[in-house]
Amino acid sequence: MSSTRNIHDRRLADAWATLQAHSDAGLPLERDASRLAFADPEFLLRRETRGIRFQLELLKPDLEQQARGIENTVVVFGSARFRSEEEAQALLSAAEAGGDEAVIRRARALARNAHWYEKARAFGKLVAQYSAGKDPRDMLFVCTGGGPGIMQAANRGAYEADGTSVGLSIALPMEEAANPYVTPELSFKFHYFALRKMHFMMRAKALVAFPGGFGTLDELFEVITLVQTRKAKQVPIVLFGSDYWKRLIDFDVLIDEGVVSPQDLDLFQYADEPQAAWDLIRSFYNL
Repeated sequence: MSSTRNIHDRRLADAWATLQAHSDAGLPLERDASRLAFADPEFLLRRETRGIRFQLELLKPDLEQQARGIENTVVVFGSARFRSEEEAQALLSAAEAGGDEAVIRRARALARNAHWYEKARAFGKLVAQYSAGKDPRDMLFVCTGGGPGIMQAANRGAYEADGTSVGLSIALPMEEAANPYVTPELSFKFHYFALRKMHFMMRAKALVAFPGGFGTLDELFEVITLVQTRKAKQVPIVLFGSDYWKRLIDFDVLIDEGVVSPQDLDLFQYADEPQAAWDLIRSFYNL
């Protein structure tokens, strides 16, 4: 005798309710062979199920972005340590009042670099303003690592222009939550850097790298390498802050030593103002 099951079968909900009840009560989960496999954290966190976790981190953000029409992004990288001019000035005032020279030096550096935050914020606003009212397939969305600093600034600029933006944050000890300007439905958290990097590139139509540290350099050279080796299509790669980047990296040394070709330096361009960076992207796509 055939039967028709309700798609909202309570057994699935009950499996998750059991886990939630243990969590709320602070109780540890004991091994239970009868627990449904997808609702068994001990099973999913085994070494042998790592491949499944890879698949899930690839699939969840992909499906959610598809559902919300996110197909073209402008990825913004940069230091997580920079602060807005207002916040940096407040920190400097507090440091000077405290009198600790080491704290004052750090606060002065934040104040000196706050203009990068404001420029990333202005850039995010330009992207969102361009996309306002356009057909979804023609829209560009700011996408960042979802954290503080430059990432927050770009998401904030899009937010202030009533735009949608994506945040691909990663579970780190120093970053507990995504910044508040990421569109909540598009705020994703990753465990694996590799899968997060894939998502940056899957929809990227441009990359803008503001001054930053190890993480920024990692993401920047990842993209340059993918484009250089034709593993990814060519996209505008903009190094924002020409003086910073030229002081930090002497790309001509790579040419002199024969480890890159002169034309490889054509893979990226420099910009010093938000409008100039945006104009490079618009020119590349004839927008």
